[in-house]
Amino acid sequence: MPGPFAGFKWLALLSDWSVFAEGFIQTILLSALGLSLALGLGIFFGILGTSHVKILRTINRIYVEFTQNTPLVIQIFFLYHGLPHLGIMLPVFVVGVLGVGVYHGAYIAEVIRAGVESVPRGQLEAAYSQGFSYWGAMVHIILPQAKRISYPPLTNQAVNLIKNTSVLAMVAGGELMYHADSWSSNNLYYGPSYVVTGLLYISLCFPLATYAKRMERKLEVS
Repeated sequence: MPGPFAGFKWLALLSDWSVFAEGFIQTILLSALGLSLALGLGIFFGILGTSHVKILRTINRIYVEFTQNTPLVIQIFFLYHGLPHLGIMLPVFVVGVLGVGVYHGAYIAEVIRAGVESVPRGQLEAAYSQGFSYWGAMVHIILPQAKRISYPPLTNQAVNLIKNTSVLAMVAGGELMYHADSWSSNNLYYGPSYVVTGLLYISLCFPLATYAKRMERKLEVS
């Protein structure tokens, strides 16, 4: 009986390499758009979390606590299976971008909030004295300084986001894990399929993780 990594299984994978390439490209697109959404939401809600207005801080906490304390797979299932019952049909790719974007936006909001709060409060007051509005002070004074603290954890969130795109395989998301599952389910060549899939994820995540470690050492925030 041939083993799980028999040579002919690798040859079959090589002949169907386009299946994995399509999923890999889809994962890159999904990760890029999801990360863009997560950064936008994270910066917006992170700044709300540092506001002196209570209702804005409350909005921040509702978003962060609800999202962080709900499994990503539940959120994906709601977008894919729940919204159609409300008359909202979204393409599965959009479900993926919204799912990972909103989920990681909550974590990035906490990173941004922590970074902003690490900047001495006196600098915000000094910006006010120079005529800056709250948002003007944030954009021109506070956020540029908060970047030093926020870069390494933001990079780690990018790595986690890429890995979490694999959850979409549960709703036919069309990304790398879905293509690997579909291909191996048809021929039962699971060994080569999952090895190659893992290596492709590593090729995306390892450079980012290495970059985060270098940033931590460079900025002395590890």
